[in-house]
Amino acid sequence: MVLPAPNLDDRRFQQFVDEAKRYVMRRCPEWTDHNVSDPGVTLIETFAFMTEQLCYRLNRVPDRLYVKFLELLGLRMLPPTAAEVPVTFWLSTPARAPLVIRAGTKISTTRTESEDAVVFSTLADLPVLPTEICAIRRVVNRGVASENQTTAYELGEAFTTFADPPQLDDALLIGLRDPAPRCAVRLDFDGDSEGVGVNPKHPPLVWEAWTGDGWAPCPTTTDETGGLNRSGRIVVHLPESHEASLIDEHRAAWLRVRVVEPLPGQPAYSSSPVLRGLVAGTVGATARAVHGEVVEFEELGESEGVPGQRFDLARSPVLTGQHPASLQVSTDTGWQEWTRVENFATSGPDDPHYVLDGVAGQVEFGPAVRMAGRLTRQYGAVPPRDAVVRMRRYYSGGGGRGNVARYAIDTLKGSIPFVSGVTNLNPAGGGVDGETLDEAKARGPIQLRTRSRAVTAEDYEAIAREAAPEVARVHCLTAGEDDVAHGAVKVLVVPAAAQKNRELLFADLVPGAGTLERIAAKLDDVRLVGTRVLVEPARYRGVTVIARLVARTRLDPEEIRVRALERLYSYINPLTGGEDGTGWVFGRRISHGEVFALLQSVRGVDVVEDVRLFGANPVTGERGSEVTRLPVGAGGLAFSYDHQVRVERS
Repeated sequence: MVLPAPNLDDRRFQQFVDEAKRYVMRRCPEWTDHNVSDPGVTLIETFAFMTEQLCYRLNRVPDRLYVKFLELLGLRMLPPTAAEVPVTFWLSTPARAPLVIRAGTKISTTRTESEDAVVFSTLADLPVLPTEICAIRRVVNRGVASENQTTAYELGEAFTTFADPPQLDDALLIGLRDPAPRCAVRLDFDGDSEGVGVNPKHPPLVWEAWTGDGWAPCPTTTDETGGLNRSGRIVVHLPESHEASLIDEHRAAWLRVRVVEPLPGQPAYSSSPVLRGLVAGTVGATARAVHGEVVEFEELGESEGVPGQRFDLARSPVLTGQHPASLQVSTDTGWQEWTRVENFATSGPDDPHYVLDGVAGQVEFGPAVRMAGRLTRQYGAVPPRDAVVRMRRYYSGGGGRGNVARYAIDTLKGSIPFVSGVTNLNPAGGGVDGETLDEAKARGPIQLRTRSRAVTAEDYEAIAREAAPEVARVHCLTAGEDDVAHGAVKVLVVPAAAQKNRELLFADLVPGAGTLERIAAKLDDVRLVGTRVLVEPARYRGVTVIARLVARTRLDPEEIRVRALERLYSYINPLTGGEDGTGWVFGRRISHGEVFALLQSVRGVDVVEDVRLFGANPVTGERGSEVTRLPVGAGGLAFSYDHQVRVERS
């Protein structure tokens, strides 16, 4: 239990006033008017108010001492993590010459009256390379035969794209003269509508590009051809590892469209599309961007040549982890790069080390510690006197606001030649707010108890959060819970994800393989001998609510429907759900009654006429039978899927 902390002075405003009046009666009996209208009583109440504020600050002393003790233990508040997202820059016209979009280019969401713009910065230089077609080949008979169609293409002769009728794995290979990694290539297709039999909205085709390790799938953002059945444009996004290769004596950077199995219930090709002409051109490129602004060449000041110096950065918080800062110190021969460390425990007196507090935005150099026998030991090197200290580069930003939905980033913060716009084709993820003081105070005793050794479930959760601060939630199941075997623990991870109108996409709730591997590696180092650690994504139970509501008189039913849906998606939510809004409780079931009460509390709802609760599979979209209580399992989380609300006028 938490030890009770006594108040150093527990008196309140009215007690101070009463004591002052009693003192007046003893010392000044001729003062008989003690009503609130008396000017003297007004002065008493003023000083009582000020004294109460002093008592409040006095009672804060134990909290301050607690924080100082945590600092002695080496506890530092976790800085925010930044959301990352690939952003595509669109050109005003197909590229005719190479173009480079520099690292640190700023883009943002649209600023509104109620919300500021969320600014992102690119992480690396982005080359935009022109493309043109140099070879065409056709692969038929399930990849056995390869036919050269380059001559027919150059002469403008029509030819079938695949075998007639097309077979599985038939492909049309398009050779580009040079590789175009991370570029968006537009293919202007000129063909006849002879490839009948397929659904033009869901043709059995897949686009792929050659990399050093084989064929990699390529997403498409535009397809006006309906499965190569009519003239139109196709925009294909090439992977970062796009390379040139030699295929049947033709060396080119290959791109192909291949026939695959149609979707269930969809037809296949009965005849092959006919190609009359094809033109390729680069119309965009995709770069990785982070929620933050890059700061370069910031001078922090001149060194005094003494241990323990500290310098404040102009911007905070500072992103760490995957976006390390770069600090330099001037020397007689130029700039020397210094290394960031977590602490100075293993630093020698000549090691160019520094510590960066990402939350406060402060750089600290090594201290000198007095040892036994009046000896002094220096931990970490000290910059020479009058040497200039500067930050070569660092990123400032991060937080949950960076988890924006797809297509939310649409603004260039500065003009770029030949670039007409920008967008994010995928939602941003990985942004988590920095640790609060209360959260750090709760983590302190856990860190003191674990000492980098995982024993209890809380230990595994705390160490996993330190290993991957970009995740939103971590939950540990011990042996005997759910399907966890004896001698094992299971750590469930919920990543931070973008939300639009409080609605989450199921695919965004699956953490990346790199995050799971990093957590597993850290826990493997601190686990007890003989304990088996499993790190997995959390298990989600889809929930579908179908409801019929009645609006109050003279209120807009559509507005109330939007409110009701937003309340459902917000409440039945792994990240923001539950009673306290911090995420649905692991293992907590959902019942018909609480959904009924939730909808009844929506502003503008007069009567909740009908509520039905169903389990749903968010992967297949299948809906289960109606239930009154829906269990989610020991380590499960409720997940909103395809709620349907109808609002009628009263």
